[in-house]
Amino acid sequence: MRLKVSQLYHEIDARLTACHERAVPLPGVQNPTRRDTYIRQLIDSIRRVQFVSAVANRDIHADRANGSSSLFDPIRAAILKRRAGHFDDACWLVFLFVHFGRHPRSGYRYTRDVYGALGQRGPWTFEQVSSHPDELRAWLDANEAHLKRGSNRGFGNHRKYLSMSGSKPNGTGDAFVTYAQWVNAHGGHQNLFDLALHFSDGSPEAAFEWLYRSMRSVASFGRIGRFDYLTMIQKLHFANIRPGRPYFDGSTKGPNSGARKLLESGATLSIAELERRTTLVGSALSVGMQEMEDSLCNWGKDPNSYTYFKG
Repeated sequence: MRLKVSQLYHEIDARLTACHERAVPLPGVQNPTRRDTYIRQLIDSIRRVQFVSAVANRDIHADRANGSSSLFDPIRAAILKRRAGHFDDACWLVFLFVHFGRHPRSGYRYTRDVYGALGQRGPWTFEQVSSHPDELRAWLDANEAHLKRGSNRGFGNHRKYLSMSGSKPNGTGDAFVTYAQWVNAHGGHQNLFDLALHFSDGSPEAAFEWLYRSMRSVASFGRIGRFDYLTMIQKLHFANIRPGRPYFDGSTKGPNSGARKLLESGATLSIAELERRTTLVGSALSVGMQEMEDSLCNWGKDPNSYTYFKG
């Protein structure tokens, strides 16, 4: 274990002890194996969040934004678009990144192929999707079979049950068109984020909450999709927002499962109480809600055995 990681490991370990003794009981990490696994998952989550900020400060090759290039990368493309002053397209690429996700074998192929329109026309930019929604839907339907060619293809883990269809309810066409409608109803991305902060008296947590609720109108974007999109907007510093709670839902899987394993010792806690205690634990550990949500989700899958997740 490298020195910095080792130092962080011991800092988190000490904070877990202090949190358990003075703030929130943590029965789930009193077993040494489970505690070690949780600390390692939390370190991974912290480093994933830090990685995006680090990339945003690096030089980026222009082909990262080229939908016809094998180097295409939606997050690096979003950073390049922001630097070039194309904020709507920058946020659109973040949306595409979340919608398609990163497939373990084919990577960002779906995002690259759709954004680059398979080289058949100009890219499906935010302006193009906003101005030509029917053309977009027809293009997706006409090219669905080719987009899904081969065996190495698919959506990322968080979106693996979605459809590429341009016309079916909750398919990719629905997601794209309703996203553009949501953003344009508020005057574009910059105005949308400014309005969220205005209605929230400048509070980053309240603005995140406002956007999270408002984004319900985007087809197929449930809890995970909205949380992933808004936290990526935060990590890229596209808007001064941040989650003030972990945004659990009633599911028995995902971060809820991890939070129950960490916090419960017999009695079943309500979702509101799980969120309250998780927020207190995050404060005690000096980490944000994204790191808490991500680490609990991964740790909850198997608290007794560490597995590295790429996110």
